Amino acid sequence: MARIAAMILLLSVILFFNDLNVSSAALFTDCAYIGEEESNSFYQDGDVVVGGVFPLHYTRVSSLPLYTSKPEPGSYKFFSARAMRWMQTMTFAIREINQRSDLLPELRLGFHIRDSCNEVPVSLKASLLLVNGQPGPTATGNGSLEAVGELSSKGDLISLASRSPVLGCADVTRSPSPVIIGDASSGVSMALLRSLGPFQIPLVSYFASCSCLSEQTEFPMFIRTMPSDAFQVRALARLVSHFGWTWVGVLGQESDYARFAVQLFLQESSLYGVCAAYVHHFPVVLSQKPLDKLLDIIQGSSSKVIINFCSETEVQSIMRAIRQRNITGIQWIAGEAWATVKSLWEEFGDLLSGTLGFGIRRAEEIPGLKQHLSRLRRSNLQDSAFLTEFWEESLNCRLNGSVNTHSHMVNHLDRKPCTGMEDLNDVYSAFSDVSQLRVSYNVYKAVYLVAHALQRMSDCEAGQGPFVNGTCGKPQSLEPWQLFHYMKNTKFSILGEKVDFDHNGDPIASYDLMNWRREQDGSLRLLKVGFYDASLSPELSLVVNESAIQWPVGQQAVRSVCSESCPPGKRVARRKGKPVCCFDCVTCAEGAVSNNTDSLDCTRCPEDMWPNDMRNLCHQKNVEFLSYQEPMGIVLCAGSVLGACLSLLVLVMFYKHRATPVVRANNMELSFFLLLFMATCFLIGLLFIGEPSDLLCRIRYPAFGISFALCISCLLAKTVVVLMAFRATLPGSGVMKWFGPSQQRASVLVCTVVQGSICLIWLLTYPPFTNSNTGYLRNTIIIECATGSEVGFWCVLGYIGLLACLCFFMAFLARELPDNFNEAKFITFSMLIFFAVWITFIPVYVSTAGKYTVAVHIFAILASAYGLLFCIFAPKCYIIIFKPAKNSKKNIMRK
Repeated sequence: MARIAAMILLLSVILFFNDLNVSSAALFTDCAYIGEEESNSFYQDGDVVVGGVFPLHYTRVSSLPLYTSKPEPGSYKFFSARAMRWMQTMTFAIREINQRSDLLPELRLGFHIRDSCNEVPVSLKASLLLVNGQPGPTATGNGSLEAVGELSSKGDLISLASRSPVLGCADVTRSPSPVIIGDASSGVSMALLRSLGPFQIPLVSYFASCSCLSEQTEFPMFIRTMPSDAFQVRALARLVSHFGWTWVGVLGQESDYARFAVQLFLQESSLYGVCAAYVHHFPVVLSQKPLDKLLDIIQGSSSKVIINFCSETEVQSIMRAIRQRNITGIQWIAGEAWATVKSLWEEFGDLLSGTLGFGIRRAEEIPGLKQHLSRLRRSNLQDSAFLTEFWEESLNCRLNGSVNTHSHMVNHLDRKPCTGMEDLNDVYSAFSDVSQLRVSYNVYKAVYLVAHALQRMSDCEAGQGPFVNGTCGKPQSLEPWQLFHYMKNTKFSILGEKVDFDHNGDPIASYDLMNWRREQDGSLRLLKVGFYDASLSPELSLVVNESAIQWPVGQQAVRSVCSESCPPGKRVARRKGKPVCCFDCVTCAEGAVSNNTDSLDCTRCPEDMWPNDMRNLCHQKNVEFLSYQEPMGIVLCAGSVLGACLSLLVLVMFYKHRATPVVRANNMELSFFLLLFMATCFLIGLLFIGEPSDLLCRIRYPAFGISFALCISCLLAKTVVVLMAFRATLPGSGVMKWFGPSQQRASVLVCTVVQGSICLIWLLTYPPFTNSNTGYLRNTIIIECATGSEVGFWCVLGYIGLLACLCFFMAFLARELPDNFNEAKFITFSMLIFFAVWITFIPVYVSTAGKYTVAVHIFAILASAYGLLFCIFAPKCYIIIFKPAKNSKKNIMRK
């Protein structure tokens, strides 16, 4: 589209001249310059003249056009000594190359330098003059028409920039430039590329850093020695992340450079969890209203860190307004456009102390440059109006016969005449300051890039070239697009640095992290406190020496966060409608931990672990089971042993008094069995104490069921014997012959075998097992015996209940039988206690867990066993021990 636009423009010019009866042939044979002649330039002839564009003036004095007269040339407030040094660095590099015998020995470089004033119209006009050449004072006509191009036979535009002299202008004294080194501004560079691109004029920028310029489809003729902002932005994002600044303000002027830089920073910083407290773009010309709005935003934000993408002029305006409002305590992060501008320090040192920013790589020294700069004397000032103006601005005097026509803060006509004794070394100027050769170093590399490309072109052998049919470019008849091809593929070393370019024409980025440090005498020291190297891995790319940094306030970095970090043990809870850096800290839920700062979520502990009180670490849960060491276990153990001992003691006592009527009554053999089985029941309780295991669990429940089945079977047999004995006293009754001792033992065995069968089936199908219960108590692992089959457990318990019911029923039938020592009464009471215990046990057993369930089970065993022991055998022991007189057959038979 740009090429078509240029063609349309050219055809419009031709038609315009046709309307004036000027033939197109005359147009291209007699060159006439229209407009005022531009004399403000710096020129040196050569075989190849390298163009240069530098922003020597900036900040235009605003004025309203009247449209009644021709507009006067723009006037500007400031003259840039830094840009003057950049310009002189270019002339120094060209003269240095011309003196070398190993680089371009057969070619002599020249230069043609113009002022861009940091404005698109001025820069565009200067660039067109550079690429088309310019007539000398003897040219015909009032001025000169910059020849733009001609149409080939195929209808394509052919650049005239490579022709010398300009077509039809035989008296051209300033040759066209096939390449331009410039401009400093990204926006101005974009405008130049869109205008010169259709003519394939290469542009080598030394300070334009906008990442948008890396788009080769839009700007195919662009290359630079200045790293792309994409690298600077990554460095800034890493920097704010390094210091934990997650809440930063972002400022940028209304320019392509700032807009692209801000956009890239927001994208890159979000990867590190950094949020923008605000993003504000301000106009290039800052009036009071935009300044007030900007300061209101800064004051209304809690952010203490501000990243500012703008140029030196805008920084000055902002700092003046900040001083008026007395805003302090801000950590400024400078974009590379002003990160090393020392001129800001004199007026705003108190506000900018502690500023951090990335400066492009600095050359420790460019040999000979300082001498070249100091060689500027009054005798050679008339070579260029630029040199004259710089001399007068720096020394505040007026030269005799001055060619300077600019006025800045002071009218140059009002200055006192120069005496001839002035010396630049007597005043500080950014021009002669070679301590921070950064942009100047980029200019130096740009000149050497062109020289090395020309050398490669000169060394090319016919038939082995990069173009059609192996052809080579020729410096004597130079085509700009051919030169650009060699430039993109040129690699060289300079001052110990390897210069290389990627496919976008960008150099590999390397930045110095600079700290604005106040010295004891109040002067500024730009101290290197780290670096960023894009060629290294992301983990190693940024290195910061924090101990060397001077901070704006205090001895450490400011805190700039929307929300304080969530400590371990808490998680981040986003605030609805707020940036991700604004959040609340919520304690982790039970069973979960977070062991990192600003955790987005809490992690559940494994089932066998539980959080500590801080909820930042999982530790092993407490293991719980009924042990022999705890008081409850000791009491139950003592109760079991005591019950077993009492049972055995009664057994011994009964055996000793086995011949007495009290012992012999009611089936002595079953009484001995009952006491022995009751001792076993007491001891079964010990199986429930201690850490469970699979084997212990498989023994515990069957042993409990069988032992109680034996006891209740014996009681049932005894009750049946008592009942049958009285029934047998009736005349003609033969019942007792069917329920003798053998049948009694068999009944006990049969009843027990049934219980044993139930237990065997239980063990063979789904036996009890050890279970680690983590669901009942959150911070405790309960090691318990799971019943396995609930049906098996309740069948065992139900069978014991069935035997107890039969026993109770038989004892109830025999309760009124005439016998002083009738056991049926005592068995009835013991069964009532048995029922009371186990009926109470069932709901308590179901509603408890852990060691308390086991304790309830043991208590039920002991309570029921003690009930049997005391209800049945205590009265007999009382008579044997305390009433031996009643232990007689006469007393027993007495009604």
